[in-house]
Amino acid sequence: MATDSALPAARRQRFEEAAARHRPRTPVLARALRAFVVGGAVSLVGQAVMQFFEAHGYSAQKAPAPTAVVLIGLGALLTGLGWYDRVVKWAGMGGSLPITGFANAIVAPAMEYKREGAVLGVGAKMFTVAGPVLAYGMAAAFVVGLARMAWDMWFR
Repeated sequence: MATDSALPAARRQRFEEAAARHRPRTPVLARALRAFVVGGAVSLVGQAVMQFFEAHGYSAQKAPAPTAVVLIGLGALLTGLGWYDRVVKWAGMGGSLPITGFANAIVAPAMEYKREGAVLGVGAKMFTVAGPVLAYGMAAAFVVGLARMAWDMWFR
């Protein structure tokens, strides 16, 4: 009886070892370098856009808002053209993490479901990925705002 119960475990271990030998290696360094380059390129474009706004009359405190709008617009445009998904596939988190990735997270599901109509397709599916992030972000901002207001009332 003891040999019958040990047989499946030994067989499973041999299978795992064989699978590990044939599993393709993940190019971690190459992926990290691509993510760094693309994330840096997005940051470089963002910095250039912000300097453009500062050169045209915006203060350093007011320039980030229109810069974010431009970067989100570029991310949405590149997603609509089908280019951003290729960049994300190649660069991984370097393309997903910056603010342009937020635009991609909204536009990609909307494009995927556009054949189902404006309301039930685009409208309903647009925020499937970004919706929870927005909801929790707004809830956290509300809680932090209340805490700051309470802090200011009690300690000032």
